[in-house]
Amino acid sequence: MLHCKHLLSPLSFKRKVVAVATPNNLTSINHRPLLLPKLPGFLSMDDVTRSQPLPLASTAAKASQNNTIDPHPNYEGMKIKGRVVLMKKNVLDLNDLTASVLDRVEELVGKAVSLQLISSVNGDPEKGSPGKVGKPAYLENWITTITPLTAGDSAFDITFDWDEEIGVPGAFIIRNDHHSEFYLKTLTLEDVPGEGQIHFVCNSWVYPADKYKKDRIFFANKTYLSSDTPKPLQKFREEELVNLRGDDDDKTRELQEWDRVYDYAYYNDLGNPDKGQEYARPVLGGSSEFPYPRRGRTGRPPTETDPNTESQLKLIMSLNIYVPRDERFGPLKLSDLLAYGLKTIPQVLKPELAALLVGSHNEFNNMQEVLKLYEGGIELPDGILKYIRDSIHEELFKELFRTDGEKFLKFPVPQVIQDNKSAWRTDEEFAREMLAGVNPVAIRRLQEFPPASKLDQKAYGDQTSQITKEHIEHNLKGLSIDEAIKNNKLFILDHHDELMPYLRRINTTSTKTYSSRTLLFLENDGTLKPLAIELSLPHPDGDQFGCISKVYTPSSQGVESSIWQLAKAYVNVNDSGHHQLISHWLKTHAVIEPFVIAANRQLSVLHPIHKLLHPHFRETMNANAIAREVLTNAGGIIEETVFPAKFSMEWSSVMYKNWVFPEQALPVDLIKRGMAVEDPKSSHSVRLLIEDYPYAADGLEIWSAIKTWVKEYCSFYYRNDEMVQNDSELQSWWKELREEGHGDKRDEPWWPKMQTCEELIESCTIIIWLSSAYHAAINYGQYSIGGYVPNRPTISLHFMPEEGTPEYEELKTNPDKAFLKTFTPQLQTLLGMASIEILSRHPVDELYLGQRGTPEWTTDANMLQASEDFRKKLEGIEKRIIKMNKDEKLKNRVGPAKIPYTLLYPSSEPGLTGKGIPSSVNI
Repeated sequence: MLHCKHLLSPLSFKRKVVAVATPNNLTSINHRPLLLPKLPGFLSMDDVTRSQPLPLASTAAKASQNNTIDPHPNYEGMKIKGRVVLMKKNVLDLNDLTASVLDRVEELVGKAVSLQLISSVNGDPEKGSPGKVGKPAYLENWITTITPLTAGDSAFDITFDWDEEIGVPGAFIIRNDHHSEFYLKTLTLEDVPGEGQIHFVCNSWVYPADKYKKDRIFFANKTYLSSDTPKPLQKFREEELVNLRGDDDDKTRELQEWDRVYDYAYYNDLGNPDKGQEYARPVLGGSSEFPYPRRGRTGRPPTETDPNTESQLKLIMSLNIYVPRDERFGPLKLSDLLAYGLKTIPQVLKPELAALLVGSHNEFNNMQEVLKLYEGGIELPDGILKYIRDSIHEELFKELFRTDGEKFLKFPVPQVIQDNKSAWRTDEEFAREMLAGVNPVAIRRLQEFPPASKLDQKAYGDQTSQITKEHIEHNLKGLSIDEAIKNNKLFILDHHDELMPYLRRINTTSTKTYSSRTLLFLENDGTLKPLAIELSLPHPDGDQFGCISKVYTPSSQGVESSIWQLAKAYVNVNDSGHHQLISHWLKTHAVIEPFVIAANRQLSVLHPIHKLLHPHFRETMNANAIAREVLTNAGGIIEETVFPAKFSMEWSSVMYKNWVFPEQALPVDLIKRGMAVEDPKSSHSVRLLIEDYPYAADGLEIWSAIKTWVKEYCSFYYRNDEMVQNDSELQSWWKELREEGHGDKRDEPWWPKMQTCEELIESCTIIIWLSSAYHAAINYGQYSIGGYVPNRPTISLHFMPEEGTPEYEELKTNPDKAFLKTFTPQLQTLLGMASIEILSRHPVDELYLGQRGTPEWTTDANMLQASEDFRKKLEGIEKRIIKMNKDEKLKNRVGPAKIPYTLLYPSSEPGLTGKGIPSSVNI
């Protein structure tokens, strides 16, 4: 089977591939291909001239029926028939009829699409013994093949003159002499002598030949370690990696959509100083002050103001930012992104138009006004419609305003208020979301009292918590604090040390907030009860004098209950920022991209680890590139909607200093946070100290399933440690990843040395876990829980009201208005809701954990079976999750807001489901 990894056109179309060989050999994502006997056979000239496709392995079948096999077949005049499945550009680019017409004209004047087979068994002495290359064969009936307007696939016959010296093809060269690119999906050869059927899985864009310096080549879908590659293919394998690295490329030029170069760059494209100094941002990466993972290089020119800052694209062109063509979103996903992205229009409106949208005030008066967003929506005034129509392409305008029932700025009702519109206010739901919300990775067990600080005392003074035993001991069910700690009953959500060094600067923006510590007690029924919240500010006389703190305790009466609600909201603001910038962006999107780049530069598509990891890198580079243009950039959605404002990405860089790759393993993380202890007798070798911890309980099941699959896979190709050590591509990948991709951490002692099978298995398991299950747990519940902003605010505009002030009086008389005024400014609320709605949606063409884009991803039957076993194990986990969610004893799995914990449920339907584990970080 031949694997064609590369893309060659403007919009990558990575849908679930139906790899059609012939009408008798339909395969799907859930079925394996029919395995054919490897019998010699050939097609007669009568077969070649037939207009209809041949049945599968027709000559092999004839030979089988006659029970006779010619040991010395005559191959003279023999033809090998094949079928190519592709999508023409006009299907992908809004029915670009110009492209279709020009391609047909090219066909008429003799410019066609040709393929040449490359031998995997015989070299060509005249060319230094690379694989023998066959004669060109051409796609047939391009002009008369009508492109369907629905699925988009077009199938073309192709006939090769058989050359006995080719033997078994191990690759092929394709040349596109048309005007336009197309998306090549598969090539299937029938009745190859000694081999039977060969299926080439390509899923790659092929641009016109004049766009490339080197021929496009696709390899057989067989799997080889670098040292085991058939000699005739070795040079082609090496040259393909040279092309992907861009070793011969001009490093100073701007990369174009047809380029296939994977290279590194700093995050020097976040700022836009040409727009004004308030839009200047520091370069992240390449310094000890601001270390950061690397991103993909685009080669855009520097800004006029600062030569160290890369220029940005205009907003409407942001979807065209360069990433290697094979990494781009498919058209179905892109269409959804455009349609739902319309709700983020407030970001780009002029001030006077923004005022048209929200009226004369920028705050909600009461909770009912917030609820109207889900009941009626907001119509676009004519002035805004005209502005949008004048600012963007007509086709894009039509796409954005498609008539599919989605009303502008009408939002789906989030799960958190579907059953009960006030359950979010309860202390139990506030605490439960630390175990089963969208940031269940921050809480830790308290092991000392009072909570201490790790900040440098010389720089920040005494930062020890001001929470005393008088604040909490009366709520410990008769236990002393020491007894509660010893019995694993006390927990903390600590956002103090990470924020305090930045808090003075953050509060110079429109944000007004605190660092926070929240203490919680583990009840006998497994739920957590908040005990106290400490809110702190830097000392007004200087950082070296420490901080000033105030401690709040639960209350349900009078103004104290309103103050307690505000205190919980300040904690949620901090937790939301930590979630979005650290748990989500930094620890999935940013840290995974170097793995993607290094793998494509150093691991051939023939390499087993490339095949293992490839589904988990799908579209990550494109998601990150677009994010840098509209989310994380200066003045972007993150800065507008998350409390650190213009310091957001800078803060994430400082937090990257604490990132340790081996600690991203779920069991290691749980033990480090004190949420679990090692226990060889437990099913996953760790025992949870909060048994009803949905994220951890489900996560350990998924982690173990992934690790079992990875171990079986790696053990199949690496029988001992020496094979790991001697694998040149694997060692180059790991070396480059450490020294280039995560270059600011190249000298860290904790990096696995990649010298043993166990190191390889653990590293690949971590990569897959972060790309799939961890990201799913952090991302796809954002709208379910945070879509109702009062439950999970992301910014605060005012400090806690002080007694004797007008704000305090308002809190007493109209607590909801005081709450909304502080935490839900209208424009930022709309923008934040629209953003997390997009992030929480699954596209129609989503690939979930355990799935592959094609069943023919490998020819190794053992690995196909192991992959199937992995998928079935995930199905079993789904059933257990459903069962646990129905268990009333497990109170944290549903909670007062009646939100079943399904974020680690492996499969999902398209849309806003609050469940499903996609294979990759692709949104």
